[in-house]
Amino acid sequence: MRNIDLRSDTVTLPSPAMRSAMAEALVGDDVLGEDPTVNRLQEEGARLTGKEAALFVPSGTAGNQIAVLAHTGRGEEVILDDEAHIYYYEAGAPAMLAGVQLKPVAGLLSERGPEVLERALRPGDIHFPPTRLLCLENTFNRGGGAVFAPKWMESMYNRAKQAGLAVHLDGARLFNAAAACGCDAREFTRHCDSVMFCLSKGLGAPVGSLLCGSRPFVDRARRYRKALGGGMRQAGILAAAGLVALENIPRLVEDHVNARRLAAALARVPGLEIDPEQVPTNIVVVRCTGSLTAPAFLQKLARRGIRCITFGPDTVRMVTHLDITAEDIDYCLEAFADIAP
Repeated sequence: MRNIDLRSDTVTLPSPAMRSAMAEALVGDDVLGEDPTVNRLQEEGARLTGKEAALFVPSGTAGNQIAVLAHTGRGEEVILDDEAHIYYYEAGAPAMLAGVQLKPVAGLLSERGPEVLERALRPGDIHFPPTRLLCLENTFNRGGGAVFAPKWMESMYNRAKQAGLAVHLDGARLFNAAAACGCDAREFTRHCDSVMFCLSKGLGAPVGSLLCGSRPFVDRARRYRKALGGGMRQAGILAAAGLVALENIPRLVEDHVNARRLAAALARVPGLEIDPEQVPTNIVVVRCTGSLTAPAFLQKLARRGIRCITFGPDTVRMVTHLDITAEDIDYCLEAFADIAP
């Protein structure tokens, strides 16, 4: 029986080439700015996003929270979608660490985003917290890997600037968005003040993300990284894996093809509801209807060695990645055909 893990694109294992690069990495004390491999990774991250500088951080959550700290002050407000990763999956960290108030807004991460943002902006009044930051997310995890085009990003950015807000992009899967649009990632990142992207989602690194922005922003971020315990000393061993991971950017389109194949097959299973046309990247979210419940669906797949996760009371998420082959997808398609109640 196969072992096919579709729970997330974070479950990938380091390739032999990646392990070799880690073993041979040149290292130094990164807290002192002396790790050559970390420095090279940060320079490449800044280049790929069109920003002045970048900072290697342990995780996407760390990158997002450092960005919130660097952009805001205590008692200020952050606007974001009510399904955004920063709000939904980051353990209440903005309140815990930055002392900011989150204003979660339904529909901000949608095609209606500009008009939703307009309604969310507060007038100046001593009764209200000063709004300082808008957080966007592209691709949108809980939106089924949805992609918001650069024009949408530009519209949101321009309105935020008119209101005096900084804009941070949670670009955990930024390069999936670029692959889906067939454009350079800088088409997205030119419309934000800071951006975080993950090396361990889709790209295959075991650890790490990069937080990118202007040099003054990254200088502030470095101080917060230190305060949060993110100074990792000889981190070049990990950064070497990140450099190899960046070589995987061109192959992300394969994950998107595999995801669409999964979605098309799931759409043919009675008791499952999904529109394959709404699967632009590597995340597949399927709704269980009728007698086939989400837990029952997971159990049926698990018996065949296929692992997924629930994404709500009646939904299941599958994520394709570099450790999922076309042959694995063929196996899944056969399993789906046998699942019908």
